[in-house]
Amino acid sequence: MTHHPLAILNDPNNLPQLPGWVTRERAETLATVAFRSGAALTVLDQLISGPGPGVPTRLLANGLALGAATATSKLEGRMAREPDIRDAYHLTPPGEVRGPDGDLLAFWRDAVRLRMGATGGIVELVGPHLGGAVDGWLDAGRDRVRSDGPLAGCTAVLRDVLAADDRAERAACLLSDVVLARALNWKTVLPVSAQHLSKAMLRSLAAEEQGAGLAVQRGVLASIEDTIRRAGVLARRAAALRHVIPKLRAKGSEAAADLFLTEDAVAPASMLSPRIRGTSIPMTDRAARRFCDRLVELGVAQELTGRSTFRLYGIAP
Repeated sequence: MTHHPLAILNDPNNLPQLPGWVTRERAETLATVAFRSGAALTVLDQLISGPGPGVPTRLLANGLALGAATATSKLEGRMAREPDIRDAYHLTPPGEVRGPDGDLLAFWRDAVRLRMGATGGIVELVGPHLGGAVDGWLDAGRDRVRSDGPLAGCTAVLRDVLAADDRAERAACLLSDVVLARALNWKTVLPVSAQHLSKAMLRSLAAEEQGAGLAVQRGVLASIEDTIRRAGVLARRAAALRHVIPKLRAKGSEAAADLFLTEDAVAPASMLSPRIRGTSIPMTDRAARRFCDRLVELGVAQELTGRSTFRLYGIAP
């Protein structure tokens, strides 16, 4: 593949911000949550769909995928830690079994690459035991969006899926995210639904207990607010990384830096060497490690594992 140069960022200090009244603690009803979520979703939509505020959307989505994998691991009763899930995915050699933790992250990374105009990929991810009902669930979620707002649509599809299979937490959260993405006409699924939910909340929702829908909507709203803050942080980190590119003299440094703006974890040995992923640009293993260490020295990247071998790097905090 041919590498395309990095796009120029707008000023990351002038990003859309959440109004203070959106995040202020208060006694809430479904109506107030719907009102607050409208403001929050407007800001998030501007961040990821606007003319160029500088948010690296693919990096944001991949980071959210890792968070969703960690959250759904808890929902499914495995309680895997985020570093273990990340390592299981990124450090498993090609062709070898990743295990349940790596497969869970693969599920969510596949989710953020879904095409929103078709359901075939969604059905494939959900699996054959639920796939036949996907269109009906999404249509019902769309109808609830139209009548009661996006978070009501998310809640409706979560309840419907769990009523069919109370162990289908990841599928339920995925379809909730799809409903949200379609409601906002996003090109990318952002895995936000699972982040602040608990097994008890979903159990209550499936049983249609009083207040369960409000609790779930508040959880999804909290995740949307977190995502807005995360998007702003990533925009500033991306600007810092791009600023140091002229100081890097290694061949392919721009393409390698671009990888840091799409992947939340970069393995030098497999993603930068022998060729920079997504390009035809060669880079030796030694050059890849030196490149990553140089980014750390410049303060724009960090090593994620704390190990001396089998290292992973990501954009700096």
